[in-house]
Amino acid sequence: MNRSHRPPTGRAPTFLAIYLNDHLAAANGGVELLRRAAAAQRGGTLGTSLESLAEQVAADRESLRTLMADLDVPVMRARAALGRLAEKVGRLKLNGRVLSRSPLSDVLELEAMRLGVEGKAASWRSLRSLARTDPRIDTALIEELLRRAEQQIRTLEALRSACASQLFAQEDRGRAATPHAADVVRRRGRHGLHGLHGPSGA
Repeated sequence: MNRSHRPPTGRAPTFLAIYLNDHLAAANGGVELLRRAAAAQRGGTLGTSLESLAEQVAADRESLRTLMADLDVPVMRARAALGRLAEKVGRLKLNGRVLSRSPLSDVLELEAMRLGVEGKAASWRSLRSLARTDPRIDTALIEELLRRAEQQIRTLEALRSACASQLFAQEDRGRAATPHAADVVRRRGRHGLHGLHGPSGA
């Protein structure tokens, strides 16, 4: 029997068990978010990058399950499901659109993804520290997972920065090309005055 699926013993979960299950829940939400964002961008460069990241994060999640099994930490299924629920609730966030996907969603989601990977990297560092006193932890695996998380952070930051710059620059150009309403009113007022006083004052 897989140790990660052993039936509960009746004992209260340890802090380590709660901690790792919380990170497993976050990983579930992260995989869901990455896959949904990749599907929304399918066919483009951003979509390809997100698909690759989704595969990596899914693999990292399986590595976490392996580490939990090695530490005899059971998976708390109700807790693990919270990550998927949180990701679905996160879709209701305000992004400037009600019924359709907003361009701002790309920026917000990339920021959420980066924060998620930052948290994952912190969990690998915690396990690396624990490995000093617990020989059950595969330190080589932890180092590889940490290197991969740091690379994922760099990739997500590059994608986030590019999306934010492009979106806000486009919006700024749009504002510059569209006269402010007050300016339009003033110009129309001037034209109206010229029309009134021109012929009759001649």
